[in-house]
Amino acid sequence: MNPIFVEGFSSHRRMFLALVLSGAFMYSDHKLESFEVARAVMQSMVSPLQYLANAPKQFLDYTAENLVSRKQLMTENQRFQVNELKLKEKLLQMEILQQENDRLRKLLASPVRQDYKKMVAEILAVDSDPYSHQVVINRGLEDGLYEGQPVVDDHGVAGQILHVGVNNSRVLLLTDISHAIPLRIHRNGIRVIGKGTGSVNRMEVIHVPLSTDIQEGDLLVTSGLGGKFPEGYPVAKVTQVSANNFREFAEVAIKPLVKIDRLRYLLLLWPDPDNQPDANDASDSDSGEQQKGQG
Repeated sequence: MNPIFVEGFSSHRRMFLALVLSGAFMYSDHKLESFEVARAVMQSMVSPLQYLANAPKQFLDYTAENLVSRKQLMTENQRFQVNELKLKEKLLQMEILQQENDRLRKLLASPVRQDYKKMVAEILAVDSDPYSHQVVINRGLEDGLYEGQPVVDDHGVAGQILHVGVNNSRVLLLTDISHAIPLRIHRNGIRVIGKGTGSVNRMEVIHVPLSTDIQEGDLLVTSGLGGKFPEGYPVAKVTQVSANNFREFAEVAIKPLVKIDRLRYLLLLWPDPDNQPDANDASDSDSGEQQKGQG
């Protein structure tokens, strides 16, 4: 390969000429912008090569960004699903607590006479025998309960205490086939006896003479006879009266006001002053249950 600049006098001239031309070109480009068109043309010619050289890096960056974004989206989606599930579960709990709160408020606002002590109890278990309507509550001897104690809810009389344990008790409900309760017709004061049939929606009035003034729709309340149930509490409504002259007594079907198959909380009463627990204990129990109901 021949050198550009050879030794001798001519090489110095060529060197000087190159410097002069370079300076002139630099000045012309800087001041007069004479080579803008040529520079643009050359830039356009080499730009495809620049894009081609940069393509692998852009492809790798794009792939990495999309893979990371997809992973993040999947993670966020899973987190949102978990949060939604937790929120729905909390919403269900809030609805259940609201329903229990409403039940307790209605229960505490039931028409209990002022001179009666009262205490809220929660049902722990239900008898598995379909013909034995009994439940177990979370109150016992420590709370001052006694056998035969009346039990009500916000609709009316529910039953009475059958057995009392230390921390829990068994309640015999109105509809149990072995349960009977003295009643009177609210419309005219006639006294009758209501008896359970083993069905949660049906009781019957026994030994009703054919001449008795009892009609469908009559409200039956406690008569107070026998001393177990306080007088005047609603119990049932008459749903059917069948009088047959060939029978000695009329057939009277009644429906209890209490929803036996939906009971959750019950209200215990102390109508007998001799059986009432200490006032401080009862008030403490009431305040505790009210706080529980409001919570």
